[in-house]
Amino acid sequence: MNNRAVLEVIALDAEDAIAAQSGGADRLELVTDMAADGLTPSRETFGRIRAAVDIPLRVMLRLADGFLAGDVDELVRAARGMLAEGADEFVLGFLDADGNPDLVAVERVVAEIEGCRWTFHRAIDRAADRDALRKRLAELPGLDTYLTAGAAEGVDVGLPVLVAEAAAGRRGAPGYLPQLLVGGGLRLDHLPALRTAGIDAFHIGGAARPGGWSGPVSAEAVRTWRATLDA
Repeated sequence: MNNRAVLEVIALDAEDAIAAQSGGADRLELVTDMAADGLTPSRETFGRIRAAVDIPLRVMLRLADGFLAGDVDELVRAARGMLAEGADEFVLGFLDADGNPDLVAVERVVAEIEGCRWTFHRAIDRAADRDALRKRLAELPGLDTYLTAGAAEGVDVGLPVLVAEAAAGRRGAPGYLPQLLVGGGLRLDHLPALRTAGIDAFHIGGAARPGGWSGPVSAEAVRTWRATLDA
């Protein structure tokens, strides 16, 4: 039985992607503009990264800071363009002004990427009701992952929620079958408790960049995470 945990790393360009794969990343989340918490990269950037590495790539579909969808037609065009470049996995998630899932926006984008697997990202950590959000999204095709810290403030605060949601997933509770991908203030010292809870997927961004977001991904930093997860 393979118990290897999934390690996903944020990549901004091909240099990041090569370093992350070299360090042992299983998958990359592709974004641009981390000052806005990660937006959709260009088609050209996706093409360069796809040519540079052979691990799965999940492409962010998000046009502006925050979790409002904005121009849904533009989101659909962005998804269509990425599909044309060969993208087959995505990251998305939109809330309305009241913190409820924006089903109109989500469903339109999901219809465009029909057949592709996708992650609902940390918008869940800003939702008015996490459980209700999960149940409303439960039947959407392709949704196989929630990227979450358990709380908007990060894993330090959200750890009890993550443990409870992992237990709900093991019970097969409605809305809790997608994999928990933990990220958002995640540190190495969080891993023992998360692994004990049965969580087996982890997402890092700044933790892979000892020089901060102005510097590239460090293969050695990723290798440390990989070794700790494999220990």
